[in-house]
Amino acid sequence: DVVIAALLGAEEFGFATAPLVVMGCIMMRVCHLDTCPVGVATQNPALREKFSGKPEFVETFFEYIAQEVRELLAELGFTSLDEAIGHIETLNLNKAIHHWKADGLDLEPILHVPDLQGSGHRRHMKNQEHGLEHALDQELIRMSADALESGLPTKLDAEIRNVNRTVGTMLGSEITKRGGLPDGTIDISLTGSAGQSFGAFIPQGLTLRLTGDANDYVGKGLSGGRIIVHPHRNAPFDPSENTIAGNVIGYGATSGEMFFRGRVGERFCVRNSGAHAVVEGVGDHGCEYMTGGKVVVLGPTGRNFGAGMSGGIAYVLDLEPTLINHDLVELNRLDEADSQELYKLVSAHVEHTESSRGSDLLAAWGAAVTRFTKVIPRDYKRVLEIEADALSRGEDPMLAIMSRI
Repeated sequence: DVVIAALLGAEEFGFATAPLVVMGCIMMRVCHLDTCPVGVATQNPALREKFSGKPEFVETFFEYIAQEVRELLAELGFTSLDEAIGHIETLNLNKAIHHWKADGLDLEPILHVPDLQGSGHRRHMKNQEHGLEHALDQELIRMSADALESGLPTKLDAEIRNVNRTVGTMLGSEITKRGGLPDGTIDISLTGSAGQSFGAFIPQGLTLRLTGDANDYVGKGLSGGRIIVHPHRNAPFDPSENTIAGNVIGYGATSGEMFFRGRVGERFCVRNSGAHAVVEGVGDHGCEYMTGGKVVVLGPTGRNFGAGMSGGIAYVLDLEPTLINHDLVELNRLDEADSQELYKLVSAHVEHTESSRGSDLLAAWGAAVTRFTKVIPRDYKRVLEIEADALSRGEDPMLAIMSRI
């Protein structure tokens, strides 16, 4: 497979299932149920003890792959894998093309042999220039030097444009390299329109405040940092009725906080597993595949909200039940603990964004809290109930969960 892919032009090769099997996977197809009997895909301590994989197993697997690749290259007359890349003419195509499964497929674009006379190359010869030395983060890193070296609290101001992508990510990497910083050590206020992936992967210790708007992927992989996005206080429009950021915000976030004074696009907090987020309206597919964390929506949702949601909690204002995907979640009224948690999140939202919608809700909280609906996965709710019961009895919550699920 590696050699055939190379002859077709591939220069990188992905191995997924095969090394997994080498490590002990027996293809039970229950990875999503936390019941893997060989301890590969589970957080259950008892099942994880059954994991028998060793690094040496994977090393041996790839050594044999490499050995067979060498033998096949030798048969074809090539001295290296690089030399074989793109030489489609060496493939025996009849067996593949004349198979009944290939009937009706036009494979000419894949099997075309280009005319490379002159300076043409069959493979990658020059690295792409990403211009990282000119990134806005380089300036932010220089401005944050004292905080990075001594942990001195630092506040910065800077302008941002939509060509500035992944702002905060390189600075976040520097924080992580130094073992992290206390919450809010570096506090950066930016003005303008942020490019894609604003605040992606930022860790605890970094707060990004954006006055303006942002594109897609804000807070992607958020890892403990804080992101605040709001329009200028003199903006001539109602922020709660306008879009402040794009699609796929908070994708794969694990921890941290996000506050948006305004609406955002589709797939908000998809695969969120621990971050807290407050927003004033979301598009379709909100909280899809979410596994943890808390989301507060102070406005409308799009359709298919909560699809595949297996963990975490969402509090939605004036929820329209027909827009919910009910396969995994149920809709509940808020209890006292929910009310207190929601009040804290909305208060933080108002503090950070000066949200008028949030302020209005807090001013009449007794009535406002009744307008919220709690969206929670049924299995997640059951686990929380078992955990609470075990703690009240003085039992080990993990053992209780495993024995009752």
